Amino acid sequence: MKVAIVDFGCGNTGSVKLAFERFGVTAAVTAAADEIAGAERVVLPGVGAAGFAMQNIDRLGLRGPLTSLKQKALGICLGMQLLFERSEEAGVECLGIVAGGIRALTPSPGRPVPHMGWSSVQVHDPKLGLLDGDYVYFAHSYAADPGPATVATAEYGRNIAAVVRQGNWLGAQFHPERSGEAGARFLKAFLQ
Repeated sequence: MKVAIVDFGCGNTGSVKLAFERFGVTAAVTAAADEIAGAERVVLPGVGAAGFAMQNIDRLGLRGPLTSLKQKALGICLGMQLLFERSEEAGVECLGIVAGGIRALTPSPGRPVPHMGWSSVQVHDPKLGLLDGDYVYFAHSYAADPGPATVATAEYGRNIAAVVRQGNWLGAQFHPERSGEAGARFLKAFLQ
């Protein structure tokens, strides 16, 4: 299987590539629109700020190619946030694949921001490869509220979308490549 990991200068591409290699899948890390379009699966990883990420996506000419993908695609962490219409972080317009926006998490006693650590997920779709109550690893300061595209949620000061699905796109707010056995099940389900 040909997997393309989009290299837009904000990704945790190395750890995502390694996660797929554990399944015997060699993933290409690329910013080439034709290579992305020709892959059987596409991954939009992400670590960093939404504004900078969207500037890079636009500078590389990837907005159109990403929004026109027909094959299964996965946004991870910031990559999931970029699937939404907008982010409160720098007030940036994102890819617009998923309706709604991303807003900041609010710190409270015992719940620092960024949210960095393990939280359980409530799964609303058994095809995700996740089980209700699985613990997965999060590292983020912004999140989406649950909406029509939400297929798994987590609690961190408020109910947040942990996984969204819109058409061929899947988005994970958590890092499946760092989430042990539960994350491996999630990535295997994405490859199938």
